[in-house]
Amino acid sequence: MTPAARLSAAMEILADLDARRRPASEALKDWGLSHRFAGSKDRAAIASLVHDSLRRRASASRVMGSDNPRAVVLGMLALLRGQDVDAIAELCDGSRFAPAPLSDEERARLAKPLPADAPAAVAGDYPEWLDDALNEAFGEDRAAEMQALATRAPVDIRANTLKTDRTALQDMLAHLAPVETPHAPHGLRILPGPDGRGPSLQSEPEFIKGLFEIQDEGSQLAALASGAAPGEQVIDLCAGGGGKTLAMAALMENRGQIFATDSDKRRLAPIHDRLARAGIRNVQVRTPRGTEDPLADLADSADCVLVDAPCTGAGTWRRNPDAKWRLRPGSLSGRVGEQERVLDRAAALVRPGGRLVYVTCSILPSENDAAVAGLLARDPRFTAVPDAEWLAQAGLERLADVSRKSGYGRQLTPLRTGTDGFFIAVLRRTG
Repeated sequence: MTPAARLSAAMEILADLDARRRPASEALKDWGLSHRFAGSKDRAAIASLVHDSLRRRASASRVMGSDNPRAVVLGMLALLRGQDVDAIAELCDGSRFAPAPLSDEERARLAKPLPADAPAAVAGDYPEWLDDALNEAFGEDRAAEMQALATRAPVDIRANTLKTDRTALQDMLAHLAPVETPHAPHGLRILPGPDGRGPSLQSEPEFIKGLFEIQDEGSQLAALASGAAPGEQVIDLCAGGGGKTLAMAALMENRGQIFATDSDKRRLAPIHDRLARAGIRNVQVRTPRGTEDPLADLADSADCVLVDAPCTGAGTWRRNPDAKWRLRPGSLSGRVGEQERVLDRAAALVRPGGRLVYVTCSILPSENDAAVAGLLARDPRFTAVPDAEWLAQAGLERLADVSRKSGYGRQLTPLRTGTDGFFIAVLRRTG
């Protein structure tokens, strides 16, 4: 496919997203199945165009004076990829499979930058209805914070210290030019290529042997914040695919016990192969069955309960830029209700003197500080651990200088920490 044909395909897929309001991954997959002539490089380039257009949808629409797919793609080329009017016009020449030629108005608009006085929601490329929440979280910095959340994300991996260390792994993967993550002691970072895509890490021999896991540095830091130590009893209440379970098992040096479960056994399914590949022996997976509580025998027993709470995923919009445009107030309130229920369940599992570690991949206060405040009001047995204390215990003191302090925890963001947007708070059960 020519670059112009790829541009037309991106516009077609964006139109499908507008009409059917579904995840971009589904629309891209369906397009590929119905256009078998497109090779893997074509599909990768088209996916990059679609995702980049979604990253800059609001600002591109403002520049072009329209939010239709053509306007969004053309505006993105100017704003994000830095292409000038002549370069864009060369792609839009009206030839077979190419977009129609630029109009005089489009040429004029593409020649102008985004106004300096553009509203925060436009400059930061986020839905306007979230402005109050983001103002609460970031104040006057919200446009800059959200601009960082609209960039491409790197690929982070975590060395499995049960089998290797970061230095040795970096040497093994030298052909990928990995660099050390700035905060997580076992992490390596691989920058995306010009098309925004990273390498196929799951085909690397070191991955197959279990020497590393693909895990954002923010997620690695959240696992470290748990303070999981050898010999402890730990519960990962929302384990999903098991990324943090595996990280905590390595911290515990395969000693002690981790109970991993999730309300959705489909999300939990991949954990079994990952545990085996990583050489982990101290994890017991508790798969839910019907209405039976798989953790009923563990009340008041855990040294640590990690709650990686179900949330909107607002902190992962670098990786899923379409998700921010599909988010609605009703779905946010639904997630807040789920967080309240899972926190109450977690509180019943913590032993006296034990800790509850609350984590979200969100930047929205209603899912973060408000959720913690709600539990503290409902259950006076718990108190918030000062962040300086748990950061020191986890060896993460430097995070205090770069992450944003909130009411009860720490907010990581792409702008400040170079990670996805993670919230971390630690509570202790007294008595």
